[in-house]
Amino acid sequence: MKTISIDPITRLEGHGKITIFLSDEGEVKNTYFQIPELRGFEKFLEGRPVEEAPRIVPRICGVCPACHHMASGKAVDAVYGVTPPPAARKLRELFFMGEYIHSHVAHFYALSGPDFVMGPGAEKAKRHILGIVDKVGLEIGSKVITFRKYGHEIMKAVGGKCQHPVYNVPGGVSRPLTADQRAQVEKMARECVELGKFTLKLFEDVVLKNKAYMDIVTGPVYQLKVHNMGLVDEKNRVNFYDGKVRVVGTDGKEIAKYAPSEYLQNVAEHVETYTYLKFPYLKKYGWKGLVEGADSGMYRASPLSRLNAADGMATPLAQAEYERFFATVGKPCNLTLATHWARLIELLYACERAVELSQDKEILSPEVRTLPTQTPHDGVGIVEAQRGTLTHHYTTDENGIITKANLIVGTTNNNAAITLSIQKAAAALIQKGKPVSEEVLNMIEMAFRAFDPCFSCATHSLPGHFPMEVTFVKADGEILDVLRRS
Repeated sequence: MKTISIDPITRLEGHGKITIFLSDEGEVKNTYFQIPELRGFEKFLEGRPVEEAPRIVPRICGVCPACHHMASGKAVDAVYGVTPPPAARKLRELFFMGEYIHSHVAHFYALSGPDFVMGPGAEKAKRHILGIVDKVGLEIGSKVITFRKYGHEIMKAVGGKCQHPVYNVPGGVSRPLTADQRAQVEKMARECVELGKFTLKLFEDVVLKNKAYMDIVTGPVYQLKVHNMGLVDEKNRVNFYDGKVRVVGTDGKEIAKYAPSEYLQNVAEHVETYTYLKFPYLKKYGWKGLVEGADSGMYRASPLSRLNAADGMATPLAQAEYERFFATVGKPCNLTLATHWARLIELLYACERAVELSQDKEILSPEVRTLPTQTPHDGVGIVEAQRGTLTHHYTTDENGIITKANLIVGTTNNNAAITLSIQKAAAALIQKGKPVSEEVLNMIEMAFRAFDPCFSCATHSLPGHFPMEVTFVKADGEILDVLRRS
């Protein structure tokens, strides 16, 4: 038995590896997707006052702190049974749109973009953001930097800081928005709309008009037929901050729709010993392993799944792109690499929504908090993180001290889909009797990269500890000793 190891996998947040097992003839026998890191934030939260949770959980990740801040804030509201005033809910969503802008821009241009702008077979040393800038020009590179900056600046104007925010408090937010801050946000959001349109046009020119790339996108290697999950509003339109979780089957028909407090009635988690990433599945179907189809419990929770699960977008430009998307790829869309296109439609929606919220007269109201009066107990908060549906669930004692916490994050939701996508890509791309090139290995990585995974957010451990191996090596490579904890 031969093995191929892609370690570390690249252009993601966190650490992971892919191990491919080949027969002596070079045929793929199995592929494992492993996440060797552990971050046990559920345990960190135990014993803490629940109002501290929104200030603790953003430390999970420096790329997407606001989504954890928002899910946590909503969970704390639920723990206290309090509803924030309308202005506070809108300010939270506006803050959240800033993170969507900077995160989606970062993924397209820095992480996934090199596979298309540079090409999957481009020299490894040039498949990065600087390679893109070198190819498309400094002007576009400058636009990208400006775009990301505006996302951060919107967050700072609304919430005081963009990294590790301290904005949400039980029942609302810590401060109102001033007129000057509102005007600043509106100006940046309007420019972001234009930059969002520009990015979609760039994607059209680079990918949609390139037959070789579209053959890869629409070909059999990156197709995955599973259920789709996403948060929707009362009209079943995509919503990142509020609403109910909707799940549609492989035929596109609704199979579940639930409020945050009902998540445990719909989703469960399976554990494998070779990874710290759990495998969520739909309870309605049960865990049947890594299998596709209508009877499988597997689902996808990503920009692609959000569009599949919804009936439309809530802003006009994004709605037009939504219609164009499905007119091109069909609905439901099972093309994993089409997630990159879906992500850019979401980017445009976030920009438009930021403009709408910044123009809302109510957003300048000084009434930004409802003081809690109920005894705390149990609460669930759900938002759509950039990488998928994000659930925070806290249980407290009568004093508001957290006794139990459960987090199911976007990448955890996608673990089964990511793993099966990698397995299918490896089996299709590695051909018996042919050498495995660097291009082939990169195209296997493209299967997980479409999900924009964040493994620092997603890792858990049931026993509360993890195995460790430390190898002591001399400068000449000789192994002196190996220490193991199992």
